[in-house]
Amino acid sequence: MHIYSVSDHEFKSYGCVWNDVPSNLTAPLIEALAATPIPEGSKYVASAPELEGVKDADKLGFLMYGGRSFQLGWCNGHNTRLNCLEYHRASEFNLGARDFILLVAHRWEIEDGKLDTACVKAFRVPAGKVVEVFNTTLHYTPCMVDDGGFQVMVALPAGTNGPRPEAAADMPAAGDSYCYWKADKWVLCHADSPKAAEGGYVGLVGKNLDITVD
Repeated sequence: MHIYSVSDHEFKSYGCVWNDVPSNLTAPLIEALAATPIPEGSKYVASAPELEGVKDADKLGFLMYGGRSFQLGWCNGHNTRLNCLEYHRASEFNLGARDFILLVAHRWEIEDGKLDTACVKAFRVPAGKVVEVFNTTLHYTPCMVDDGGFQVMVALPAGTNGPRPEAAADMPAAGDSYCYWKADKWVLCHADSPKAAEGGYVGLVGKNLDITVD
């Protein structure tokens, strides 16, 4: 599949590259992120003290969420496959210690609870760039650009991706509740994905894309 750059015009409906963030706000985060482990698979930590505690993290958080409570976590590892797509009610912000690739689609491309993976596009994100991923953009685990893997900061409103609330069991089925997974997290899985085996909603049809072969 063709891999675009987030600087290309094609990315504008999926997100925004914040080119003007002062380096004194990003450099400490990149340094702390670079010290986090890169597993063979992938690992996500929603709220990481080693990132949230760096100098001026609160200032970057304010720029991103305007005073709303936020969390800084990371998603690291080795991955080349799509597997799933998710979305939240607010934008997500990413910052990589290494270049990485985002696989994305538009939420409005979901039809009758299904999304054809032919709609998915790939975008390479340069290390050190703050990228906003709009809340209308489906996304999931980053992909690596080389065998060294990826290290990506994930900023979201506090509580996002947290445990599934007990109250969810008593909620009526309406809107997009069919693919609700965790706090502020709606997921469409491919039938071949590990999350589908865990009971995730199978909403991706077509190929389970792999950037190394598709």
